[in-house]
Amino acid sequence: MNHPGGATLLYSGMTIKRLDHVSVVVHDLEPAVAFFTALGMTVVGKAAIEGPWVDRINGIEGIRVDIVMMRTPDGHGQLELTKFHQPELVEIRPAVAPPNAPGLRSIMFTVESVDDSVARLEARGGELIGDVVQYEDKYRLCYMRGPAGIIVALAEELF
Repeated sequence: MNHPGGATLLYSGMTIKRLDHVSVVVHDLEPAVAFFTALGMTVVGKAAIEGPWVDRINGIEGIRVDIVMMRTPDGHGQLELTKFHQPELVEIRPAVAPPNAPGLRSIMFTVESVDDSVARLEARGGELIGDVVQYEDKYRLCYMRGPAGIIVALAEELF
């Protein structure tokens, strides 16, 4: 099977139902919720989580966290924001990884206006990483540093 980018995709016979959510561990839930609310996401649930099942799935004893589930306006994309109360957060060096670091690269959102979104996110602590650029006549794009140092990519469709 050929992918539009020219890559060949291999079918393993196993399928997934959907991408359910992406989870981000943050220092403080309130500003993280405000940041993603500024993008248009809404809170759909909050919970305190602890107990043997969460310890076992994470391979860590004594976990106690609060989570906030947020959803995109189209109802399909979800983001889980997680605040660890126990155990303490483990700091990673460098604390703010550059865009070319291995691991989760970014979370991309299609927005109505990149300029408006950048202004709203900067008002909530977001930082523009490079410049807002135009890709052909298709998109205006940028990367912003969001809560916990994650990269939030913004794309405005021009077609």
